[in-house]
Amino acid sequence: MPDFILEPVSRTVETHESGWRLDLYLVHHFPKYSRMMIRKAIQSGLVQIDGRGGKTAYRLKPGQCVTLMPPEIPRETPQAENIPLDILYEDADLIVINKPAGMVVHPSRGHWSGTLVSALAWHFAGQLSTLRGPSRPGIVHRLDRDTSGAILVAKNDVVHSKLSALFEEKRIRKEYFAIAWGSPNLDRDMIDQPIGHHPKHREKMAILKNDGLRGALLPHEAKEAQTFYEVIERFRGVTTFHALPKTGRTHQIRLHLAHIGCPVLCDMLYGKQSQITLAEIEGKAPSGAPLLTRQALHAHRLSFEHPETGKALEIVAPIPADLRQTLDAIEKHRRLR
Repeated sequence: MPDFILEPVSRTVETHESGWRLDLYLVHHFPKYSRMMIRKAIQSGLVQIDGRGGKTAYRLKPGQCVTLMPPEIPRETPQAENIPLDILYEDADLIVINKPAGMVVHPSRGHWSGTLVSALAWHFAGQLSTLRGPSRPGIVHRLDRDTSGAILVAKNDVVHSKLSALFEEKRIRKEYFAIAWGSPNLDRDMIDQPIGHHPKHREKMAILKNDGLRGALLPHEAKEAQTFYEVIERFRGVTTFHALPKTGRTHQIRLHLAHIGCPVLCDMLYGKQSQITLAEIEGKAPSGAPLLTRQALHAHRLSFEHPETGKALEIVAPIPADLRQTLDAIEKHRRLR
């Protein structure tokens, strides 16, 4: 059977393979790749059927030509790198890191170096949990690359398991700070909208509705998602928020705030633009150096009961400089009169 491939490989669907799902067909013929890797390859456009893209659950027909472009081969362990870490809290069982914006949490396609995992491997070699496998030592949860703030890391498997249970039971309170365009109707509310992969844009998530349109996503493909928000302050065209996710879906806060008409500032995926200048905050045409070049979302506070000692912990990640200077400019130039 083929090993990891180095160049595109094409196979013709045999008669006895009629009706096979695309992902299972590829797993069968390329057993060195996990089903998750195959699914990611399909979603990333690395698989074609007769020269066109396909979906994981597509049922194959005899005679069709399936082509697999080589996915990046996974690495067993992260490369340790001497990257400085801002440690907010540490004891014998766990660590809380203040992750900077721009840092990917764990290795992935195109991001093998400069990750939080690589930094942890350098500073805490041999001291981290192994429950998530060799590529994600200590990682209990994650933050988007351009979201800064507090992230939990487990030092052993027992504590990792207990922290995961606390997340599952919604007993870890995560509070985010966000700067967003627009102004919501309510000062506080629960956004309860299901989330799943966008049907057309593989890098995006979407609120899933079965609206009867061609290509609409089905309700069973959605996962429940709830975010409680509270307005901190309203400005001219901009609002600051506390956001407390009750579930942990990919891009949840960003998508939910956009859903109520308040996309996070500088969130190109769900908003208007990827950066903003001081001139724009002043209400002028864009000019000068960007004031902010990443989404204005920060994991500000983690509150939970220590899984071993029972002590109540509240760890705060200070608002970073780029968000602070953006907020200062908004407070100066966009105050409501």
